[in-house]
Amino acid sequence: MQTCRQQPPPGITRRLVLAAPVAIAAFSLGGPALAQARYPTKPITLLVGFPPGGSTDFIGRLVAQKLTEVLGQPVVVDNKGGANGLLAANAVAAAAPDGYTLLLTSMGMTTNPYLYRKTPRDPVRDFTSIAMLASVPNVIVVNPSLPARDLKELLALARSRSSGTTPLTLATTGNAAPGHLASELLQRAAKVRFEFVPYKGSGPAITDIIAGHVDMSLPTVLAAAPHIRSGKLRAIAVTGSKPSAMLPDVPTISQAGLKELSTGSGWYALIGPAGMPKDVVERLSSECQKIMANAEVHERFVANGADPMFMNHDEMSSFVARDFKNWGELIKSANIKAEE
Repeated sequence: MQTCRQQPPPGITRRLVLAAPVAIAAFSLGGPALAQARYPTKPITLLVGFPPGGSTDFIGRLVAQKLTEVLGQPVVVDNKGGANGLLAANAVAAAAPDGYTLLLTSMGMTTNPYLYRKTPRDPVRDFTSIAMLASVPNVIVVNPSLPARDLKELLALARSRSSGTTPLTLATTGNAAPGHLASELLQRAAKVRFEFVPYKGSGPAITDIIAGHVDMSLPTVLAAAPHIRSGKLRAIAVTGSKPSAMLPDVPTISQAGLKELSTGSGWYALIGPAGMPKDVVERLSSECQKIMANAEVHERFVANGADPMFMNHDEMSSFVARDFKNWGELIKSANIKAEE
């Protein structure tokens, strides 16, 4: 007896044959593609290595708010202060590299390893760079009575007093803080000598400059701007590669004549543990780029003394490696130690 096989309706076989390669391709690519689509599926913790209320905390909370809006999951800020941000950095370095524990870091990422020997973290090996978010320029300020109206006159005055017993006095606000390191770079590049006077913060330092007890300092533009506008301080030049948005009329150190020094600004960036998935890093970096292009974010950053900027993962990785090397050479040669 002959068995009769039922034939599929016309066209079905052809559609199945055509659909098969598409299904196979989707299945084979589904791992990373779906991983990116799924991330994030739960809240993200953003650690900030300083107490609430400071510039790092402000930037961390603003970025967390904007990431929450675009990622569809809460980005929760966790302040973990201590050791110039090192405690938070250690916690992130030890976390799972899945994109759910991140760090809003500062320039201390590249200087701490030379200052805190007990728990050093290599910024290149132990972390994943995600996005550079802002630079934080410092500004050379002097008491208005000092006979120096620009960088050329200031350095000439410094040279005339460098070999004597009364060099220009320069207030610093924390060992290896951006202003301190920029001051070291300045005296080396200009071949002058300053007498460093340590202070616990920019407030007391600025008060003493205004009173004439100290000649100069390199505070952040945020700390100095009100006193510059009131005429109590004279601005000479800012660190960084371009003028500060908060002090647009003040030239950079390079523009003012010392082309050997074009760096020295602090910065803020988003990082995570080493070994984060590439698609997660790219998603976060892409969203950060959009955030930094937002007009509201730009205005709020500038109002808090930070100049918005953006570097993607690759650009920031190269920057961090270069910064780590350069600051290490300076800290070692100047014998700068952590404040215990």
